[in-house]
Amino acid sequence: MISYIIKRIAKTMKASTKKDIQTFFNSLPKKLFLRKDLYQILNQNYLSWKIQKSVNKFINLLKEMQLKEITLTSSYNDKNLTRFVWGRDISIYQLSLSLRPNSYFNHHTAAYLLGLTNKVSDTIYVNSEQSPKPENQVLLEQKDIDAAFKRQQRTSKYIFRYNSCYIYCLNGINTGNLGVITIEIPREGKLFVTNIERTLIDMAVRPIYSGGYKEVLNAYKNAKEKISINYLIDMLNKINYIYPYHQAIGFYLHRAGVEYSLLSKLKKFGLRYDFYLDYAMEKPKYSKEWRLHYPFDL
Repeated sequence: MISYIIKRIAKTMKASTKKDIQTFFNSLPKKLFLRKDLYQILNQNYLSWKIQKSVNKFINLLKEMQLKEITLTSSYNDKNLTRFVWGRDISIYQLSLSLRPNSYFNHHTAAYLLGLTNKVSDTIYVNSEQSPKPENQVLLEQKDIDAAFKRQQRTSKYIFRYNSCYIYCLNGINTGNLGVITIEIPREGKLFVTNIERTLIDMAVRPIYSGGYKEVLNAYKNAKEKISINYLIDMLNKINYIYPYHQAIGFYLHRAGVEYSLLSKLKKFGLRYDFYLDYAMEKPKYSKEWRLHYPFDL
């Protein structure tokens, strides 16, 4: 009889504890957690909840309620990542932003979120910037440009898969998150994404992450009434690329139908080199106006 009473008391206490924990998690605006987040919550509340300070047991207890464990697989160093979701399925966008700190969407993903393309992709591009580095004074020579753009463009190997989606984790140069804005989408929440001008720059620099050069041109056409050329030029000055990407950007803007007089400011960067719209092009055409090699079918 005493054993039965003890078991009933323990069961009642567990139900009460579960209710307290569930109320706590339901009140949090955040629904996506790392293991260290759950440990921190446990560390702050285990005494009041009267539970053991064991993160494994705590996670198992949460799984009896509404916690779901998500595993993202990767062939990169055979490294998988685990995330925990409370209460509902998580957006692929929120999940992508959780993979690395201070990250934001760029390239084709940014173009899609900003309405510059309606092409749905099962590939997500999320960028986390490198730490600041001393400015490298590189003497650019034509032969170096030619050699670089005859090769295939390098791509990130830091790729994770979740269901049918592939998440590319990029590690771009440090810009101080230049042009990164916050947007809010119904059922997606707040997302960090490059603004229109920064997105167009990034797409021209890395067409392989942007659906290819035709998709880049399509984004430029859809953006031409929405952008500030002066703001775009200001960004280019701040990023200070070694390669003359302003020639590719000017070409895209010209082809998109932007008034020619507005593009003269881009030419003030100089046209000292022959440049390339994409990598490893076969039988490209040449624009004398922008000193630019571009694909024959554009």
